[in-house]
Amino acid sequence: MGRYVQVEPNVNVFVEDIGEGKPVVFLHGWPVNYKMFEYQLNVLPNQGIRAIAIDFRGYGKSDKPSTGYNYDRMADDVRAVIDDLQLTDAVLAGFSMGGAIAVHYMARHAGHGVSKLALLSAAAPVFTQREGYPYGLTPAQLTEQIIEPIFADRPKLLETFGGMFFAKQHSQPFMDWFHALGMEASSYGTINSAIALRDEDLRGDLSSIQVPTAILHGKKDEICPFEFAEEMHKGIAGSQLIAFEESGHGAFYDELEKFNAELIRFIKSGL
Repeated sequence: MGRYVQVEPNVNVFVEDIGEGKPVVFLHGWPVNYKMFEYQLNVLPNQGIRAIAIDFRGYGKSDKPSTGYNYDRMADDVRAVIDDLQLTDAVLAGFSMGGAIAVHYMARHAGHGVSKLALLSAAAPVFTQREGYPYGLTPAQLTEQIIEPIFADRPKLLETFGGMFFAKQHSQPFMDWFHALGMEASSYGTINSAIALRDEDLRGDLSSIQVPTAILHGKKDEICPFEFAEEMHKGIAGSQLIAFEESGHGAFYDELEKFNAELIRFIKSGL
């Protein structure tokens, strides 16, 4: 069942909420929306899991204000949803940019309402290179290769980005569908979120995470290199790292059956 949650005056985000049981809050990646989790939402409610998926501001069915795309505000939006739904024992599952926001949520809001964390091909702890962090694009490369092309030809940029997403060959209709998810976003939300990906640094947040954490990451990821997962694993005490040998960034579809099985196992562990 879909509903809207007010996250600040005049800004409402869309939330899909289906099934009953252990609640899992899904946070999507850049530049798509909650529908990217279709192949998880098909399965989890049949496993006694309540699947809750948020469209971030600027994306999908949510309102599209011109501001509010930094990690602080996006994490606060997640808090507003968790409070509105009165969740106290949720699994927070963030993919790519959503994974970065999940990490920041755990630090900024002290893990409020969250009992487990699943980081899915997460764009964390940093998406671009820094001193002591030589992984991913440099900030200048991201500006040149992603941000500037959005101003010139957003559909073409999203097609290029989508072409890097998966390690396996998928059908053209699937790729067309996935591209269309990105086109549902606002252009300015897409740009401002890319700026956040370029500039935010969450290395100081990792030690704040005190809940069981699973890191699911593709070995062939060209967008968030596998070194990201290793850095998160090192920084989050007691975390488990689950590698997907045949997957790119989109492990949720490249190795769909394994991905769903590992996610369900983690959600249900200890219940």
